Amino acid sequence: MDKHQLRTKYKEKRKVLKNAELEDLSIEITNQALRSPIWDHATYHLFLPIERQHEIDTSFLLTVLQGKDKEVIISRSDFNNGSMKHFLLTDNTVMKTNSYGIPEPQSGIEIAPAAIEVVFVPLLAYDRFGNRVGYGKGFYDRFLKECNPDTLKIGLSFFPPEDKINDVNQDDIALDMCITPEGVYDFRN
Repeated sequence: MDKHQLRTKYKEKRKVLKNAELEDLSIEITNQALRSPIWDHATYHLFLPIERQHEIDTSFLLTVLQGKDKEVIISRSDFNNGSMKHFLLTDNTVMKTNSYGIPEPQSGIEIAPAAIEVVFVPLLAYDRFGNRVGYGKGFYDRFLKECNPDTLKIGLSFFPPEDKINDVNQDDIALDMCITPEGVYDFRN
């Protein structure tokens, strides 16, 4: 399938999930993450969910990160130029939900992408090779290009991978891993 078909398919698959299912699946993803060998880093970038898109509730993962004393980085998107700025999440971080439903920091200590060691990447779909489909604006592909080559890129998904995304292009940045409620896919091997 191509990206357009996959976006449509997975938006529909997520739309039918009830709130209790979303919560249970999000907790299972967090439990799978806890069992994964990803915790020997200091700085973790985490996306905050767009609730109306039935995205994974990353608040459980945020609690784990904070409990492990990790530095948590969150982003603010600029829809005029397609860029993201990244900020250290602190007790003083003022959050506001933008018009797209994305909770974002309003200000704070800005962190360069090169300083981020692990990025949890939002997605709609992904394939057995680690290629992902997002919402189509390219924010994360541009951001991941600014990270170090050894930054660990981890997708989070309610669903298993597709066999193949047919229209992957040279600007797409593949995942290293994807965590689902059932287990972890490692694409580095």
